[in-house]
Amino acid sequence: MTTPARLGALALACVATTAAAVRADVALPPWTEELDVSVPPSARSVVAKRDERGQPGDLQLFVGPSRQSGIRGVTGVGVSLPFFGAKRGSGCSGRWWLVGPLAWTCSDDADLSTDEPRVLERGSLADSTLAAYFFVKSEGASAFVSLESAENGAPDRDLEGGWAVAVIEQRIADGERWGRTSHGLWIAMRDLAPAQPSRVQGETIAQGGRIDVAWVLAEHASVYSAPTIKGKPAGVRDRFERVEVREHSGAMVRVGESSWMLARDLAVPTSASPPAEVTAPAERWIDIDLANQTLVAYEGTQPVYATLVSTGRGPQGSDSATPAGVHRIWVKMIATDMDNIERGELEAHYSLEDVPYVQFFDGAVGLHGTYWHHDFGHVRSHGCVNLTPLDARWIFAFTEPHLPPGWVAAYPTALDAGTVVRVR
Repeated sequence: MTTPARLGALALACVATTAAAVRADVALPPWTEELDVSVPPSARSVVAKRDERGQPGDLQLFVGPSRQSGIRGVTGVGVSLPFFGAKRGSGCSGRWWLVGPLAWTCSDDADLSTDEPRVLERGSLADSTLAAYFFVKSEGASAFVSLESAENGAPDRDLEGGWAVAVIEQRIADGERWGRTSHGLWIAMRDLAPAQPSRVQGETIAQGGRIDVAWVLAEHASVYSAPTIKGKPAGVRDRFERVEVREHSGAMVRVGESSWMLARDLAVPTSASPPAEVTAPAERWIDIDLANQTLVAYEGTQPVYATLVSTGRGPQGSDSATPAGVHRIWVKMIATDMDNIERGELEAHYSLEDVPYVQFFDGAVGLHGTYWHHDFGHVRSHGCVNLTPLDARWIFAFTEPHLPPGWVAAYPTALDAGTVVRVR
């Protein structure tokens, strides 16, 4: 087993090695161990071997040149990474290839290439492709592995109404529009209805500033000219409108010079001190307030971002609760599927493809983008912390471990520890 001290030393060695591979604008040839067979000096990148059908694959990455060193991450399909050096190690009949700081892949599973590294964008994520998410209509849908089988054969899979898919390509065949999902299945677009993910986004807090933002939770919330609900309202604010919190007075909140609203109509984030697990002065961490259904991102004691969430609807200790306590992100994934299909004892099943910006911090409980509801500010989930896709993207970029270009998953390391997430 690799000890923390050994892991730290290995991390520093890897960083020094990859940094030395490129000095100024001069790329140095990949290195090998002394007395070992040299590698082709023209090799520039590493790419996963193709499968039996000739399809590109992904690279499995490890912390060190051994399968016992721990998983480091996974690349996207067809991605090639920079090649820095080679080393012998256990679990690989060939050599381990260094493709980044604390990132090794086995030559049994990959090939060297003279091409420059290539990063392919995954074709189904929340940034500019929110329209790529669709729900199967109530009648259900048939899915096919190819357009040819869609025309001539029985379906390869039947999808239930309400299930969600991510469509990354559309084509017309024999007058019918078809969509290819991120899982490679073709579905008639007439059987799908587009999802409409929320475009609500949280608020960045200025350096040295305080948390003075809130969001309207009621569909239509009254505004009063004094801190009392007696008399006729002076105006109305609609759901998800942002307001500036200036003062609290009992059950009322002042949101303008002479504008007051009921606190119960608002989601008001609160400031909090870092937990003991946050040890560095400007360490990044996440605070989730179950009572207010809000999230605040911090750098040390300084709040930098605040937004709405939807946490688990169950009581603490139940399967559908968001567990209170201090946790650390143990894996980050660009996207993953979420479902309960294998639980045959349940009457209703759900299946959600390509849930974006997933960060697990307590087993299968994590932060992630949500494209299937707009109920932020209220408890809703099976236990995870639901964010709008735009908020999930911001938080994903803020936390550690970071995902280098071309990676779709990353695990923490000694140099890139998982961010603290406190749920209270």
